[in-house]
Amino acid sequence: MSSLLRNPVAKRLLRPAAALVDQRVQRPVNRLRKELDSLRREVHELRGNEYAVSLLFDRTGRSGPRLPTPAQIDRLVAEVAQVSGADQAAARRNVTIAFRNVIALEALAVGRLAGSTQNVCGKLATVPLLSPPNAQVLEIGTLYGLFSATLLRMLHRAGIEPELTIVDPLAGSQLQPGGLEGLDPTGTPVRVDVVRANLALGGKAGERARVEVGFSGDPEVRSAVSDRQYGVIVVDGDHSARGVTEDLEWAEEIAAPGAVVVLDDYGDRKWAGVQQGADAYLAGATRFELIGRVSTSAFLRAR
Repeated sequence: MSSLLRNPVAKRLLRPAAALVDQRVQRPVNRLRKELDSLRREVHELRGNEYAVSLLFDRTGRSGPRLPTPAQIDRLVAEVAQVSGADQAAARRNVTIAFRNVIALEALAVGRLAGSTQNVCGKLATVPLLSPPNAQVLEIGTLYGLFSATLLRMLHRAGIEPELTIVDPLAGSQLQPGGLEGLDPTGTPVRVDVVRANLALGGKAGERARVEVGFSGDPEVRSAVSDRQYGVIVVDGDHSARGVTEDLEWAEEIAAPGAVVVLDDYGDRKWAGVQQGADAYLAGATRFELIGRVSTSAFLRAR
């Protein structure tokens, strides 16, 4: 066979067949090269787009990234449905709309929303589904007021015209046991004017909101705010076990029958005092019943 291939006549006779083989081999190689070139261009474009997306969704200037995975959203939907009693479709709709609101309002905000994406969206999605008994909302601890502004929008779209009251020392920076936590990742001071700017994102209800500057344990603050019964109470103030217990004691006095009480950072290992204080309080005689947990928030219902 090797001698045949060296023969000039044989080479001449085989040349057309060899050229045909080369063409057939070269076609898929050329096609593959074109596909690889196209793929390289697409990857380059995607990387450019990914950078722009990261500017909107990464952790810079906020508590953490706003890029939940499908598995995280699926789990959140299941938790919201279980706690609220809503079907999966309603729970997913509320989680999706909550996420859209978080992205939109945080992009416009002065400051940030505190907490992970799952925790924030879980609270926002669940509260309206629990059908609060009235439109009065109290938030104990607000930071920049942005969670309240977003919650007002979620309640409004559920057919509730909310009336908001906020209690917070607004001491210039986030305040927790041990003192001020230092410069916020946004670089924005915690002040009344900042809170008011963010509340405006919640519409007319945000603009009309009552802001009581001071600590939830101050007698004068409690006196000013205890003029009504609340259908929603968000407890997100002092995260020590004692602070949580005192806030729950007060909440029990001002919660309307059937009120929804949201206890933020319950089960969060960074704030172990929240669950310690809440579990000890709920083990005693109380109007509050623990109905479940979504992400790192506990939901209570007042009898």
